[in-house]
Amino acid sequence: MPLPLESHFITHEEYLAIEREADHKSEYFNGEIFAMSGASRRHNLMVVNVLAGLHRQLRKRPCEVYASDMRVKVSATGLYTYPDVIVVCEPPQLEDKWKDTLLNPTVVIEVLSKSTESYDRGAKFEHYRAIKSLSDYILIAQDKYHVECYVRQPDNSWLFSEAKELHETIHIASVECEFALEDVYEKVEMVGE
Repeated sequence: MPLPLESHFITHEEYLAIEREADHKSEYFNGEIFAMSGASRRHNLMVVNVLAGLHRQLRKRPCEVYASDMRVKVSATGLYTYPDVIVVCEPPQLEDKWKDTLLNPTVVIEVLSKSTESYDRGAKFEHYRAIKSLSDYILIAQDKYHVECYVRQPDNSWLFSEAKELHETIHIASVECEFALEDVYEKVEMVGE
């Protein structure tokens, strides 16, 4: 997690008021606001590729797909964050009248970067696991062809699988969608290619 912006305790109401007026995005946890860094060209291409593929598959179904501007609140822990891609297939539960904070994501997808990878894999995933509606957490590497999938099991454990080849396909059973790695990494140049 990045360094906090404020040194004194901020309520979540204060955070939301600040965030709704800000020209950049920040996370909030335990009374502190954390600035989020901007995304690279490669990161943005991958997010758009995944978003477009999911939107195409879900557009005639009762699911919604959001990009990184939809805030998610982990109600059980108090974290407010902005996943790269979100799918919700139940009626969206929104925190307040502003309708800009989702409480019940079904799928969360994060594109990893050097500055966020350990956080996305560790503390952030720990927060996400507290969301009862979340059934899939997917991590996508930027520096190599590698997608990791965590699927919630009936006993609340998480089943891990991964794909490392461009010809492989990721299937997201909870939303009956799939995407090929070659589509995720379309127009994305890997170092050394």
